[in-house]
Amino acid sequence: MTSRYAQVAFTRNVRRHQEAHRSRRAYARMEQGPAEADLLGPDEAGFIAERDSFYMASIGETGWPYVQHRGGPPGFVHLLDPGTLAFVDYRGNRQYITVGNLDHEDRVSLLFMDYPRQARLKVYGRARAVDPPEAGDLLERLSPAGVRSPVERLILVAVEAYDWNCPQHITPRYTAEEVEHAVEPLRRRLEHLERENAALRAGASASAPPPHPAKR
Repeated sequence: MTSRYAQVAFTRNVRRHQEAHRSRRAYARMEQGPAEADLLGPDEAGFIAERDSFYMASIGETGWPYVQHRGGPPGFVHLLDPGTLAFVDYRGNRQYITVGNLDHEDRVSLLFMDYPRQARLKVYGRARAVDPPEAGDLLERLSPAGVRSPVERLILVAVEAYDWNCPQHITPRYTAEEVEHAVEPLRRRLEHLERENAALRAGASASAPPPHPAKR
């Protein structure tokens, strides 16, 4: 856990519960450090580049949080620089809850999951929606290939802090593509054995003596 993440996450009420459950002393040490925004490193950049989805939480005017799932081809979330994430926003159900929330409050929380490896990366940031005229050539450069939905905007997230979670209670789950990749060697082996068995049966039939003529 970075010191900045602890500074953002450990509010007064959080600290009170840590005191009550005797974890405050260890976590207090984590808060010691500069109050500067975190920069994502190579491990975080590589992890995000492999993801085909993430969850983003925002807050509306009424104070209610909203969590949205975003998906796309692996790498659809781009790291423009160590402190900035970006992804193209396509037309969906046209409820515009997240975009509307960002007009009120730019603070968001992102959760990137790797279920097979039981890993997760949490990111605090400040997000803003950028309309196509303002985004310029970034929209074209960052648009995933093969996606036909109309582009509506670009979302930029200025990273504030991040933290890696422990793998506890993350159930391994696999996409159809991951399952296909995992069983492909078994499929090739099975096909080889089937061909080998067919050849053995054909050879056995060819070498078998002809049947004796029936006695009258």
